[in-house]
Amino acid sequence: MRQRSMNSMPNQQSEFDEQIVQINRVSKKTKGGNKVGFSALTVVGDRKGRVGVGLGKAPDVASAIRKGITYAKKHLVEAPLVNGTIPFRIDIKLGAARIMLKPAPHGSGVIAGGAVRSVVTAAGIENISSKVLGTRNKISNIYATLEALRRLSDRGQRQKNRKDSIKG
Repeated sequence: MRQRSMNSMPNQQSEFDEQIVQINRVSKKTKGGNKVGFSALTVVGDRKGRVGVGLGKAPDVASAIRKGITYAKKHLVEAPLVNGTIPFRIDIKLGAARIMLKPAPHGSGVIAGGAVRSVVTAAGIENISSKVLGTRNKISNIYATLEALRRLSDRGQRQKNRKDSIKG
């Protein structure tokens, strides 16, 4: 896993923390021979509750990384933070990936596997306990973690709307 704190421009500081989680060399059989390309899985977050994931594909590594980061910045998810952790436990199954995210007490840190760790640290979650139960595929686990954070946010928003409608 590689981290980049600056944007592609050398003098421009980015508000997002960019992480390259995985780079794959892929090839496609064509009539003229093998066509070689690369896919780059990137995670972008501002460590204040916003996080995005992008999978960029291109003939060279630099373009794949750039595409992944651009896609991640365009598709950010708001993660609910309560005292540096998530509000409640969530279990999610997305494809072959099964992920469990659980709030942890202050000071326990991020207890998570590599793929989940990159997403929750980019989101700014400081204390969390997690377990990867399904596949070991990083791409599947990262998308499942992102979906779990999205559902946490949606459920929290629904509960907030329900409380507001009862008061008003």
